[in-house]
Amino acid sequence: MRTTTPRRPWRSGTEPATARSDLKLRYLLSLTFTPLFALATAGFAIWAAASPANGAPSRGTLTGFAVACGLLTLFATVDLIVVIRRRRTEL
Repeated sequence: MRTTTPRRPWRSGTEPATARSDLKLRYLLSLTFTPLFALATAGFAIWAAASPANGAPSRGTLTGFAVACGLLTLFATVDLIVVIRRRRTEL
């Protein structure tokens, strides 16, 4: 029969209990990458629309890149909104 060790209620890592993320860095990164990903989304979408059906990068591949960049744009935008709200309340 295998016995398990009980879980300890205290922290075992070296991270402090009041660790916080660097809001200035997150703000800068989100502010930089939101328009970059938006431009990449538009670029891949236009390229996919203008490419021939049997082109070197297929339409499906270009559409997949456009969708991926669109999701990254959405993620960066949501992070930007969260960081702006947290900076208003914490600073």
